[in-house]
This record gives sequence, C-alpha cells and structure tokens, in this order.
Amino acid sequence: MSELTGKRLLVLGGSRISSEIVRKAQELGVYTIVTDWYNEDKSPAKKIADKAFMTSTSDIQAMLKLIKDEKVDGILTGFTDSTLPYYAQICKAAGLPCYGTIEQFEILTNKRVYKEICRDFGVPVVEEYNINEADLDKDIVNNIKYPVLVKPADNSGGRGVSICNNKEELHHGFNKALGFSESKEVIVERYIKGKEVTVFYTLQNGEIYLSALGNRHINSNQDKVIALPVAYTFPSINLNDYQKNIEPRVKKMFQSLGMKNGLVFMQCLIEDNECVVYDIGYRLTGSLEYKLLESICDYNPLEMLIRFALTGQMAEYSLNEKRVNPEWKRYGCNVSFLIKPGVIDKIYGMDEIVKIPGVIDAVLARTEGEEILESDKGTLKQIIMRVFATAASQEELERILDEIYSSLKVLSIDGDNMLLEGFDTKDLRGALI
Repeated sequence: MSELTGKRLLVLGGSRISSEIVRKAQELGVYTIVTDWYNEDKSPAKKIADKAFMTSTSDIQAMLKLIKDEKVDGILTGFTDSTLPYYAQICKAAGLPCYGTIEQFEILTNKRVYKEICRDFGVPVVEEYNINEADLDKDIVNNIKYPVLVKPADNSGGRGVSICNNKEELHHGFNKALGFSESKEVIVERYIKGKEVTVFYTLQNGEIYLSALGNRHINSNQDKVIALPVAYTFPSINLNDYQKNIEPRVKKMFQSLGMKNGLVFMQCLIEDNECVVYDIGYRLTGSLEYKLLESICDYNPLEMLIRFALTGQMAEYSLNEKRVNPEWKRYGCNVSFLIKPGVIDKIYGMDEIVKIPGVIDAVLARTEGEEILESDKGTLKQIIMRVFATAASQEELERILDEIYSSLKVLSIDGDNMLLEGFDTKDLRGALI
C-alpha cells in the first residue's frame, strides 16, 4: 500500500461509524481529515483523524477552499444517504474521483424513484398506495388494507418510519415521515411481516459482482415501531433462487444507470420464496459486511473505496467471479445488540467477546455516558455494538453466537439491564446453505 502513503483523504461526516473509514485509511498510511458542522462530542471521528474542521459538507464553496488549502487528494463519505449528493457535487467541482454521479445518487436515495425503475426491469418491489397529504381526510384511507408501513422517500436508518394499523395511526405516521423528508415525499406501503435478506454488490470498472446474500434476522421486541436487525448470517439459503430469478434483472438495472464502481446493498423481504426489494443503498452500510468479506473472501470493499477516492481505481487488481463468490467458503455472522432508551452507565464483556475463537471484530456504536432517547426507538440508533465472526460449520457458528450473547452486559445509570432480546440461534437451522 506504499503508493497511498502520505496521500490526504477528506472524510465527509464524523459520526462514530465514520471512524471506521478513518482507521482503515490510517492503516494504509493515509493522512485523514474529517469535516462536518458538529463538535467532537457529536462527531467522534474527528478525535482520531489527523486533522478536523467544522466546515459544513453542504457548503460547496467552503469545501472547495478547504480542499485547496489542505491539498486534499481524495474525498469519501460513508454510511448515510443524506451526504451523498454533496459528495458528488464536491468531487465534480474539485475534479476528484467519485464512485457515483449526482444523478445516480439522486435516483438511488429516493425510494419512490428507484422503485419505479425496479418495476421497469422486473425487479420485485413492495406494493404501495398512492396517498398524499391531501388524501389523509378522504375515503381512500378507510379503504386501504392495514397494516401499512409509512416512511419518508429520502431517508435511511429507520428514521421517520412507522407501522400503522388504522387511519388515525396513518395520520400520525404520515406527519412523522414528512418531518424526516427533505423532499416532503412520503411512501405508504403494504406491510409485509416475514423473513428478510440483504443483498450486497461490489462494482469495479463497470463489472457487477454479487458479493453476498445474508439472512437479515429481525426481532419485534418493541411495540409500534419497525423490527430492527439483531443479526446477519451468511450465506443465505435464498442465494440460489435469487441468482437464478432476480440477479440478471438487477444487473441490467444497474447497467442502465451507468453504475461503474462502488458498493450497493438491497434489503429484501421473502414472499413466496421470492426476494422483494424494499430498500436500496449505493454506499457503505452500517452492517460493515466488508469485515466478513475481508476475512472470508480476501478483499475489503471499504479499502477499495478509499483507494478509489485517492487514485480513481477500486484496486490494483481486477476482481473476478472466482474471488467474488457469494457462496462463501466459511459461514459468517454479524450480531447487532440493541438497547432500550436510557443513559448507558457500564458496558461489560467486550474484552471477553473479542477473545472468543472465531470472532474477528467487535465495534461499539454507543459508549458509556450516551443516552438513547425515546424518539430513537425503531431506528438504528438503538444499536450499541456489532460483533463479527466466522465458522467452519453451522454448529460452530451457533456455539460462537451463544457464547457472544452470554458475554455482553449493559447497565443504565439506574442499574437496569438495557439489552433488548436478541437473536435466537435456533433460527440458524434451515437458514444457511
């Protein structure tokens, strides 16, 4: 990685999870700069970066001055949709590599728009009701089939999403979603409760590779909010059906959008053994699946994005279908621990977890002293830690998961257990190839 040593990477946004970008870049010998308009308490990636600024990522002219003054070689953003359009605008104005275009990001961050494109290419998506704000007082809300899922067309992370069981709840959920939508667009979908999977793609120089298809295990352990992920397990039993029936259409869709490089994920519901898409992201994901890909498949998409930002190439080698094989040679899991609202006092067990044979990493999303608000319920802000592990057999993976779960303890300042019910390892049976 000597050709990256000393290059200067500007990271847009300093959330705790963006620390992952900073650390990996520093491992590669890269000088890191982080900017957003938050102080270090709300932007902890700034604490570990080589340099930090308070320049807003939406202030394009100020960003261009920072890039010039700091002799920036490349720019990258990570885990939220909201920064992507600014990322593309800044890169274009500065003449620096960007893995996507402004138009691609605009399409793939608007649920209403990309669902229409999915339909054009025969990619199954969840049906929706054509309801706008003016319809809330009309008969149409009496005639739809409840429950429905209501969400902003242009947000992520579970923000602004509600499950509505009647027209009164629809009113409340619609207004909540409006508050989280910059475009003031709201989607009302048929609510499907069942098994889920997430599909991951890596793109390089116009070649589209299916990296993984994992079970997205969710737990409905809270009332009146969407179920959140408690684990991802790989490779899913649904992989072969997806490759046969859906993947050719998805590749044609990506090609039609001119997508050349980067990462894509698609969250899907399983209905009648078919993957039905309900969310798409053209970016790094909070599930950090690149940790498993690096351990099992010997390539790291985060590292590839850093390299692209600094050189315009995703890697010094070309990927191929032998290397990027979604039918992994080992089983993998990503466990997400969820906590109740409250103030975190003590986190016990992390040191023990990382010593468990098979565990490759544990990443804190929250730290002691932080508060989870009631308004955070039903969003990914409830995740306190993610643990990544691999195993040679399903039985070994089940044992590792049981040991991970028995090791973690999180107490509030009132001495209460903050952990929500997690993943039932019995759900592994029949879920993996």
